[in-house]
Amino acid sequence: MSYQLAPALQSAIYQHLSADATLSALLGGAIYDAIPPATPPATYVLIGPEEVMDASDKTGHGAEHKLIISVLTNATGFLPAKDIAARIAELLDAPALALSRGRLVAMWFDRAEARKIEGDQTRRIDLRFRARVED
Repeated sequence: MSYQLAPALQSAIYQHLSADATLSALLGGAIYDAIPPATPPATYVLIGPEEVMDASDKTGHGAEHKLIISVLTNATGFLPAKDIAARIAELLDAPALALSRGRLVAMWFDRAEARKIEGDQTRRIDLRFRARVED
């Protein structure tokens, strides 16, 4: 097992984040898996890159996903982005995600990095999570 559960995990994360009224109020539903081709909204969330390692054992197939969810905003200061990032971290702290294939064994916050993009007013917070899934 390596990557078979990646689409199910991403879909479940997207649905979980999209269903939250508080996050929707902060973002207006702007959650993507690619930067919007037209002019992006002033603030949005990007379900981005991931690294996946096989975590199968004698009980069955599994994988560990290291994934990044980014908050991007052109708002002044980091506070608006941090409010959104904090809500995402809260929502993904031991979530009960229903995957279309397999199951989520555990998910936990790993770390975050907040920075201003050079030559731009965009602020970016990359939240890194680890998820253990099994088929």
